[in-house]
Amino acid sequence: MSVEVRNESGYDVDEAEFAALGRFVIDAMHVHPQTDLSITLVGTDAMTDLHVQWMDEPGPTDVLSWPMDELRPGREGDPTPAGLLGDVVLCPEVAAAQARTAGHSTEDELLLLTTHGILHLLGYDHVEPEEHKEMFDLQRQLLLRFLATR
Repeated sequence: MSVEVRNESGYDVDEAEFAALGRFVIDAMHVHPQTDLSITLVGTDAMTDLHVQWMDEPGPTDVLSWPMDELRPGREGDPTPAGLLGDVVLCPEVAAAQARTAGHSTEDELLLLTTHGILHLLGYDHVEPEEHKEMFDLQRQLLLRFLATR
């Protein structure tokens, strides 16, 4: 499995930890081990441009995801086919503001957003209340399990 992490934001992060989280979530969701994932951290100007271009919404956002092969979670012993999972783009400056409000570190917020973005790549959404509950419960469970391994 290939998890590529690029930091174009100028914000100091442990890129290896984001790659490890990506591998952890892919494995936990029974995605084929030869699946590729890209995680990129960008500044607010770049995120604003992406947010306007792809979502037609002003200003920067915390995380955006672009699925590639529209893979869905597999099952124990029956992983998804290999492929390109997609791209997750994070904005550390937006995450830092959210982290202050939530009362935790920017790194923890970025790890949460990375998990969130990967779940979007796997087809999860949070528009409807039942979808929201399922996605956010799974996001929390995955992140807590990952953090317990650190």
